[in-house]
Amino acid sequence: MHSKVELIDGLDDGILARRVAVDWLDEIEKADHNSIEYRVALSGGRSAERFFSAVSELARLRSVSFDKVRFFWSDERCVPPTDAESNFALANRLLLQPLGIRADHIHRLKGEIDPCEAAEQAEVELRRISPSRSVGLPLLDLVFLGLGEDGHIASLFPQAQREVVESRAFFLPIVGPKPPPNRITMTYAAIAAASRVWVLASGVGKDEALTASLSSETRTPLGHLLRLRSSTRIYTTWTSR
Repeated sequence: MHSKVELIDGLDDGILARRVAVDWLDEIEKADHNSIEYRVALSGGRSAERFFSAVSELARLRSVSFDKVRFFWSDERCVPPTDAESNFALANRLLLQPLGIRADHIHRLKGEIDPCEAAEQAEVELRRISPSRSVGLPLLDLVFLGLGEDGHIASLFPQAQREVVESRAFFLPIVGPKPPPNRITMTYAAIAAASRVWVLASGVGKDEALTASLSSETRTPLGHLLRLRSSTRIYTTWTSR
């Protein structure tokens, strides 16, 4: 296993969220200083909620400019953008609106339309904005991921069909085992192609999933992704490794 594990010893989930926020804001300030466009894919979940709140607070204190940042999503539930289950709604409420992010820099997955159409539209939009890598997939500077108790990342769940695991598309419509079942997700290939991937593996019930994912024998979705990348940063409060 080549992935770098960022272990925050003895700290709680709130302090961990602030640590990730500080690291990300450092990257954004560097991109802004160098006038480089910065493309990030956000995730949802409880860890993201704490993280977004920390970013909003610290960005205002540091007067960080987000003018060079374009926002995408690693996955979305097939619900309207105002629904409580929407990953976009969470980010919009805690991050995008508080920081006054430009509307034309927000590239959400449209969970309210047909999922096949939404996946196709999202890939077209991303290819329009982002250069492609040698693997033929658009380049994202950073993908944020949470970690489920079953080891899932984005909306890539255990026991997924082979065509999902091996897909070379960027986004796929899928039916997952958790409600709401209809979702749109980045594929393994798309996430693996990103320059950097940061996993927020904190919260109750995540220790076992992280243990399994770091094992060379693992079959979890996170474990599969780790094998596809030479470096992945994992932020965790877990100290029993």
